[in-house]
Amino acid sequence: MAAARSVGTSGATVSAWRPRVPGVVEVFHARFTEYAYPMHVHDAWTLLIVDSGAVRYDLDRHEHGTPHDTVSLLPPHVPHNGSPATPDGFRKRVLYLDGTHLGDDLIGPAVDGPDLRDPLLRRRVGQVHTALARPGDELEAESRLTFVGERLREHLRSRGPARTPLRDPVLARRLRELLDARVVEGIGLREAAGVLSAHPAHLVRVFSGAYGIAPHQYLMSRRVGRARRLLLEGRAPSEVAVATGFYDQAHLTRHFRRLVGVTPGRYRDGERPEEGAGPVAAAGVREPDHGLRTAAPSGAGRRVAFGSGRRGGRGHFTST
Repeated sequence: MAAARSVGTSGATVSAWRPRVPGVVEVFHARFTEYAYPMHVHDAWTLLIVDSGAVRYDLDRHEHGTPHDTVSLLPPHVPHNGSPATPDGFRKRVLYLDGTHLGDDLIGPAVDGPDLRDPLLRRRVGQVHTALARPGDELEAESRLTFVGERLREHLRSRGPARTPLRDPVLARRLRELLDARVVEGIGLREAAGVLSAHPAHLVRVFSGAYGIAPHQYLMSRRVGRARRLLLEGRAPSEVAVATGFYDQAHLTRHFRRLVGVTPGRYRDGERPEEGAGPVAAAGVREPDHGLRTAAPSGAGRRVAFGSGRRGGRGHFTST
């Protein structure tokens, strides 16, 4: 992820960066209290959500607004402006998208109805932003963005909800094998779709349907499993992070704590159970299952046990 820029002037705070996620030209987070955008155009699609306050804007000589529960999609090459609609201004998050997910044929429908009241879409766009703000979670961001694009197309083409896709266990297994072969280096969703000759959204759906877990969650589970074995050999968390494909130690810690319940350092330095204390699993430390069979850690490493510790919540990937 490129370095973010933050600027604070006269009630304005801005953060912008370009992530390593196909289809995303720029991520833009801002809070404005007084600033009003003049009429201007973008060469990319503008996908906007407002977290506080509201924005009013003109698009194609028609006035629109963005209350808290709305997703606004402004098409490229169409002039628009923007200004606060409340005394305290507004706080927004924006994705600027190229034509990967939305083609020029959808510009007309977007001009006719740019504001979409869809709680599921609103939640999914927020999840994309959350993933984009975490270096190392590009596969998750790309997966979630695929479903955002799919739902936007449904709205703009006036279609009903997408029908449940047919099961494809062979394709799901092929993707799992591809992820298994690329645990450390990783693979982008679009690249995997090209290798397997499948649409990215279909690829995620059949994998999630077959295994009960999204591809990015599966990949992180495999990385955490490898990290556990290296930690039990006494290696430092910073070294383990690099060796298992995480962006940095903080990235390892976040996913490790979510799946195991403790930090990597505490896992490595845990006390050896006393004789007759029972299996390690009884002490609250076990391999994450997620409905998948994964290789068990080698018995050659040290065994560890922990007392009570705060267990992080499990991540979820909603594909419905």
